[in-house]
Amino acid sequence: MIPWLHPQSLAFPSVDQALREPDGLLAAGGDLSPERLLSAYRQGIFPWFNPGEPILWWSPDPRCVLYPQQLHLSRSLRKKLKKNLFQVTFDTCFSRVIQACADVRQKQTGTWISPEIQSAYTTLHQQGIAHSVEVWQEQELVGGLYGLALGRVFFGESMFSDRSDASKTALAFLCHHLNAWGFHLIDCQVYNPHLESLGARLIPRAVFSQHLQQHALTNHLAAWTPQFSTSDIIGVEHD
Repeated sequence: MIPWLHPQSLAFPSVDQALREPDGLLAAGGDLSPERLLSAYRQGIFPWFNPGEPILWWSPDPRCVLYPQQLHLSRSLRKKLKKNLFQVTFDTCFSRVIQACADVRQKQTGTWISPEIQSAYTTLHQQGIAHSVEVWQEQELVGGLYGLALGRVFFGESMFSDRSDASKTALAFLCHHLNAWGFHLIDCQVYNPHLESLGARLIPRAVFSQHLQQHALTNHLAAWTPQFSTSDIIGVEHD
């Protein structure tokens, strides 16, 4: 059994109480208010549930993370970036990015990015906490990602790609800027081989919690503006 959150309290159980199977399930209930979401993320907890189900809160162990300076840029991606096929922006159409992420997930295996989730994270975007990276080709949105910035930690939520390597391009620009801005890590939440190929790794939940205590409690960057070009990014060896 997992505990149900009290509707009038933002308190969560200790992440040490999360289940081993399914890995990381910690609690249920509550809401997706900005206050509860920020409390959750600062403790290494995130919501993940299917539409129509109660809100479920997770803190898996180990945790998948990516240190921005350790992003792996493959030779093929470097070659594509050199061609300048894409243009990249930050925070120009957050709602379109999160909707595109939801559409992609729906076509695959269903989506947890329900209208309720989209509304909650759009509110965080309006507060300068949630951010998007957009990738364009001939003025068409072809890829991107979104997540939350708290202190020097970026909590990645989802990405999409309608063109080969578009989402990787978004991640490359994100990592380069986060590294320049002094961010410590990107939370990728749950491991998958694709993330590992890009440089992500698994760390113990206890270590992840320490990172959050050291780096996620300060103020976030309220406004994001790209400062670097493709040539800046491919000129830095991340491998």
